[in-house]
Amino acid sequence: MSEAAIEVKHKEGLGEFVKKTRAELDKTSFPSSSDVQSTTIIVIVSVMFFAAYLFLVDRGWVYILEALTWVINKIAGA
Repeated sequence: MSEAAIEVKHKEGLGEFVKKTRAELDKTSFPSSSDVQSTTIIVIVSVMFFAAYLFLVDRGWVYILEALTWVINKIAGA
């Protein structure tokens, strides 16, 4: 094995970690308050829509299965 293939890991100190973390945070961009409010409203409306949709689909399946059960009971004579 050649010495070039062996990679020595350097353990960084706390100060270097904090320095790198601050440098990475400087690269990030945070959404504005109005962006957060608008996306929150979109999420709430979407959740309410899908909750209503899934409720209606569930009620539809219950109705269909109860109707099938009634038909099978009438056919079987129960």
